Amino acid sequence: MLDENQSARRSTADSLPGGIPRSVISSRFEQFERRQSELWWLTRGVLFLLALAYAWTSWDSVRSLAHGFEKLPVFLVLLIILFGLYTWRKTQELSEMRGLMRGLEQRVEAPSEKQLGQLFEVISRSQQGYRDLIDSFDDVLLALTLEGQIRAVNRSFSDLVGMPFQQIIGKPITDFLEEGSQEGSELLRRAMPRFMERRQWSGVVQVRLKAQATPFYFDCVAHAMMRDGEIHGITVLGRDVTALRKNEARFTELFETLQEGIYITTPDGTIVDVNPALVRMLGYDSREELVKKRVAEVFVDQAERKIVQAEIDRHPMIQGREITLICKDGTSIVCLNTAAAVRDNAGRVVRYQGALMDITERREMERRLHQQQEFARRLVDSFPDLILVLDTAAHYTFVSPRCREVLGYDVEDAQHMEFGDRTHPEDLPALLSLYKNLIDGKQTFASMEIRARHKSGEWRRVRFNFSPLSDEQGNIEGVVLSGRDVTDLKRLEEQLIQAEKLAAMGQMLAGVAHELNNPLTAILGVTELLRDRPGADDSTKHQLELTHRQARRAARIVQNLLEFSRPASPQKKPLDVNNLLDRTLQLQEHSLRRNNIEVDFHPGADLPGIIGDANQLIQVFLNLVTNAEQAIREVRDHGRIQIRACRNGNQVTITVQDDGVGVRPEALPRIFDPFYTTKRPGGGTGLGLSICMSIIREHGGNIEAETLPAGGSAFTIYLPAAPDQHRDAVPAPSETGAGASETVRPETDLLVGRAVLVLDDEESLRVLLQEGLSARGLRVDCAATTDQALAHLGRFSYDVFLCDLHLSSGGFMVNGRDAASRILGAAGSQKPALIYMTGDLVEVTEGTAEPCCLQKPFRISDVLALLRKVLSAAPVEARRL
Repeated sequence: MLDENQSARRSTADSLPGGIPRSVISSRFEQFERRQSELWWLTRGVLFLLALAYAWTSWDSVRSLAHGFEKLPVFLVLLIILFGLYTWRKTQELSEMRGLMRGLEQRVEAPSEKQLGQLFEVISRSQQGYRDLIDSFDDVLLALTLEGQIRAVNRSFSDLVGMPFQQIIGKPITDFLEEGSQEGSELLRRAMPRFMERRQWSGVVQVRLKAQATPFYFDCVAHAMMRDGEIHGITVLGRDVTALRKNEARFTELFETLQEGIYITTPDGTIVDVNPALVRMLGYDSREELVKKRVAEVFVDQAERKIVQAEIDRHPMIQGREITLICKDGTSIVCLNTAAAVRDNAGRVVRYQGALMDITERREMERRLHQQQEFARRLVDSFPDLILVLDTAAHYTFVSPRCREVLGYDVEDAQHMEFGDRTHPEDLPALLSLYKNLIDGKQTFASMEIRARHKSGEWRRVRFNFSPLSDEQGNIEGVVLSGRDVTDLKRLEEQLIQAEKLAAMGQMLAGVAHELNNPLTAILGVTELLRDRPGADDSTKHQLELTHRQARRAARIVQNLLEFSRPASPQKKPLDVNNLLDRTLQLQEHSLRRNNIEVDFHPGADLPGIIGDANQLIQVFLNLVTNAEQAIREVRDHGRIQIRACRNGNQVTITVQDDGVGVRPEALPRIFDPFYTTKRPGGGTGLGLSICMSIIREHGGNIEAETLPAGGSAFTIYLPAAPDQHRDAVPAPSETGAGASETVRPETDLLVGRAVLVLDDEESLRVLLQEGLSARGLRVDCAATTDQALAHLGRFSYDVFLCDLHLSSGGFMVNGRDAASRILGAAGSQKPALIYMTGDLVEVTEGTAEPCCLQKPFRISDVLALLRKVLSAAPVEARRL
């Protein structure tokens, strides 16, 4: 432009001497004025747009201040001031130039050189000001003809193409574009019709300049330059947005490749945009298909959608909010939603944008893991053993709730204890050594029984199994222990050992009783024969009666020992309580007398019978008497036990009272618990009273214990009386076995002439039966062995065969049943009636018509009574046990 101005100035100056008409000069100045006006309006428009844009971007921050304009941006203020000064200055220059032009037009003569110089100086200053202004822009500014020829550019364009102004002006814009890359000119050609219509155009243009290797993106704004109402050029303002487009490309690539679902929605529920990950996540075929949906259509719960939207409206951003969405196929997925609201300058929400992470699979894994953990927890809680986990520093990392039952401590208290704190000092070294071996990998499994102190102070025996705990690399990171309380089991084992000892003692007593029964039978039989023999004087009969009575007493003691040591299967039948108590005292008589303990036994008068098992009830009575005896011996060397039996309505009560140490009141509620004992260690197992209570309850009764004010204790047994239909069957109190002495009845007609074969290895019994039965008119043959009995059977026939169950021959025991079977087999069709003899306890089966054996010790009268019953039965058959 400056070149054109200088050329015009030279042309004007050169033409003055030639007498150029004033109209020509006026036309030239009109052209300058128009061009100056165009540049002026263009410059003012650009400055105004810059000021307006900056004011708009700053308005949000300005209007938020308490006093809006007291902190107005300084740059904006300066820009407005400069814009005002510049406008005033240029207005003055234009006014000056118009004044000069009017002066020249009014003069008749040609303008002087001075006047022309002054005019051109004004024009030059104005153009230089415009040049300085457009060169200060960072954006590219250029003026083009409609054919694309460059008429003016600013310094930014010159620097971009790397050429001075003189080499740029007048050249086509295409000269600066790379060959084969005519995007700019092609875009200009396509947009020209619309530009000619609207006289403006805006858009982003990609160009490749020859001076640059990389493409550039310019955000351009084009305006038409008008002259006389016609477009004669184009002004283009372009902002370099290459970096912005690169960032947008990176964002687009990130948007398309992210695994998280990205979305943009509006407050009214319109889906604006989504990325491919979200399309795949919700199972849609394309982005377009999903964008057609409303936000409400992809939410399972509409209430949840409203809550999420309200949270985003209240907060700048929400993170990790769990939501449930519905897929195209109807299935639901669980997502973590991170979202924010984008607002306009007025603070209104214009859109929501956020990211979704599908955690459905993770939630399913968490659910399964929770199920497994819950299963493991319930398994550990229900496991009967105590579970402990130790780390390599011997600190508890896990304690199962069973700890409270085993050791009395809560889980929290146990976890803060040191390993081995509650272990018995004698067991601690072995425990620590075993733990070290497991941590060092020297052992893979171990078992150990230790004594651990309960919270109550009691030592409990716990059997632990140990195994190392390894991580995924196989490194040992701790030890797992499972412990079971075996305290009660140990007591049971001790009780079992004691029971085995008692069983062995019972077998020994049974053997002793069996051996005693044979001589007692002989004593009873011989004294009975001598007593009943005619001719004996009174003194002899008295001595024989005394001997007979003591033998009966010994027989009763042996019988009680035999019944107690080898009890038969429990059989409940009508019983007399007084008789049971009497038999109990006979068993304990020696021990009571040795310890200077008197017994006051008050049997009940008109006492009803009971239904029960004699051996079990004697066991109960004997246990109570023994406990009373031991309680007395703890405090003194003598004492008294009172035993009372009485009727109490439909019950029979038996009270055992002593004057011993008594039972502490706090121990009474637990005195019948298994393994609970008030005796010193080693004094009892704690099972006696528990067994007694069990037996009495099986009989429909109960036991009560109390501590007496004067000292001692009392145990009362309540048993139901026998029903009326059983009371007649209750045996009268009498001596059992070799009981009361009775005179043999002279009814011998049935026995006279009968033949009896006796097989017994005891000579005294053979002699007794031989003499006693022969005196009653029976023919008796005796044999010590089976062969002798067979020899007798070969010569004679017999009505009755008496056979001992336990025979010995040549030092070997022979089963009496086998011997009887051989003899009866040899008898053929004339088999004698079979009666067994035994010194053992024999169980008589219910339903048998009559006894089939003789219980030693027996009397001759018992034998005769049994023979009458057997021989009176027809036909005579062998009777077995």
